Amino acid sequence: MVSRGHSVTIAAPAQSRIVPEACRRGLNAVALPISRKRPGGIASLYRWLKGNRVDVINTHSSTDSWLAALACAMLGGAPPIVRTRHISASVPRNRATRWLYVSATRHVVTAGEALRRRLIEANGFPADRITSVPTGIDTRRFAPGDRAAARRALDLPPGATLIGIVATLRSWKGHRFLLDAVAGLAREHCMLVIVGDGPQRANIESQIAQLGIGGRVRVAGNQADVLPWLHALDLFALPSYANEGVPQALVQAMLCGLPCVTTGVGSIGEAAVNGETALVVAPQDAEALAQALRRLIDAPELRQRLGAAARLRCESAFGIERMLDRMEDVFRNAVGSN
Repeated sequence: MVSRGHSVTIAAPAQSRIVPEACRRGLNAVALPISRKRPGGIASLYRWLKGNRVDVINTHSSTDSWLAALACAMLGGAPPIVRTRHISASVPRNRATRWLYVSATRHVVTAGEALRRRLIEANGFPADRITSVPTGIDTRRFAPGDRAAARRALDLPPGATLIGIVATLRSWKGHRFLLDAVAGLAREHCMLVIVGDGPQRANIESQIAQLGIGGRVRVAGNQADVLPWLHALDLFALPSYANEGVPQALVQAMLCGLPCVTTGVGSIGEAAVNGETALVVAPQDAEALAQALRRLIDAPELRQRLGAAARLRCESAFGIERMLDRMEDVFRNAVGSN
């Protein structure tokens, strides 16, 4: 947005990773005590908005949406709020939440069409106030690369079949089912690469030990750049069973031409079409996951076909310029109707 001539300020808690990251990238960031739904957060946001001209506010979670809505309710001539929802978790059906989404918020953006339909059908929110805008990815940067060179750089075995997952280590990302699946693929001589960190790391490491597959799993932790890791892989898996929109990591992997195995949770189906751009299995089913991975390992032609189709699909539907075009329209319409 800055490169398109807009002035952008990121307001976030001081302890959040986005504040130093924004500063490192030369973006304007302000640290405010808004990590929890508390009066102090409302007051700090109110004071900041009162002293700084803002045309539109874009919120991204329940906490900052409530804080912004309440601060703006006390502010004369408050800017409109655009609420972005990235996950498919249910939204409460009560009067307070309806006020937040329908009255306090000018427009809602969802990270997928399935999330949009759910808000309309399950919550009864006005359809014309909700727009689906999947997160955009740089399609020129995320592209197929040199697998052998990436493996050398990352000290990964050159001859093994590498299955990878890039995701925060949360329960609903389905790592435990992927580990069970990989444990059943001993004959396939494959290795699992787990990129990411999070609250489930200790449980994941314990499961690896219990399954006796420590020699076939690499837990790489957080990586500043996931692209080399994607380039090193043969297959990508994301067995999420809840909360997903259109996952960025899945789209990044598909843009890199990787054959993927995933589930139909949330809006994943907008990128992953079973048998066309990916293999889609039932969530929380380690055996189905293992069968799909084994099918890809045994069929090079299928891997190539799915990877190429995945690249074409995501290049046309999930590019960052497309996302920015649509978000500019949302912001302009919100400001124009204020």
